[in-house]
Amino acid sequence: MTVIVEPAPAKINLALHVRRRRDDGYHELETLFAFCRDGDVVTVERAGATSLTLTGPFAKILAGEVQDDNLVMRAARGFVARFGVEGDHAITLDKHLPVASGIGGGSADAAATLRALAKLHGVAVDHPELFALAGELGADVPACLLGRIALGQGKGDALQPLASLGDRPVLLVNPGVGVSTAAVFARWDGVDRGGLGEGDVWAMAAAGRNDLEPPARALAPAIDTVLALLAQAPGVVLSRMSGSGATCFAVFESVEARDAAARAAMTQGWWGLPTFLS
Repeated sequence: MTVIVEPAPAKINLALHVRRRRDDGYHELETLFAFCRDGDVVTVERAGATSLTLTGPFAKILAGEVQDDNLVMRAARGFVARFGVEGDHAITLDKHLPVASGIGGGSADAAATLRALAKLHGVAVDHPELFALAGELGADVPACLLGRIALGQGKGDALQPLASLGDRPVLLVNPGVGVSTAAVFARWDGVDRGGLGEGDVWAMAAAGRNDLEPPARALAPAIDTVLALLAQAPGVVLSRMSGSGATCFAVFESVEARDAAARAAMTQGWWGLPTFLS
């Protein structure tokens, strides 16, 4: 029996500029999506009945959800309907990323489910209808389906792939404080501070910002402490909050500098993931 194992890597926003609120309720964005080497893992195989099994350190948080409402199950149902495949699937989600933390956990899981099902049923992973379905599932799902560094515009789903960043050491840190994406966007001050500049990715990222950082920090002051620790770490190249928070990241000059910062973060009792940009 064919078993497809698909990674669902963590997503970070190297920069995130909010331009305006759209009539459809979304916001017009300009963002630099990047992806890490590590994250969750989705496993899919044919089965006699459709099921979702949750494993991993953050499985318990999702266990209370109604299974059919889980984004992974919505992705699976959407794929079956869109591509007319027959039969059921047993899906396992090995959950290692914090939930609702600004690093695309749910979106990455949905995208990995779509890729796994596509591979299982002989559908091209770059099929336009697969990306259309991803866009229906959520604003970040198309970027997670693409799974490589890209400029995101519109609500984040108009994607322009960019040159690879290589294997840069990066540290993700979450203080264990939940913040609502809707609440963060609701507190955005509505000021258009301009779009991303020109140049290579690092130049754009360094000159950029995360417009959701101030409202997220107001809702969750623990983010201040995380950002201060990362900004002061030796060897840091770029540090910022990702998405709507509360996870923050820092890119480092070396693995040794990253790991030293990770040890300092762990003494605070925070969640951390030392990894690489892919």
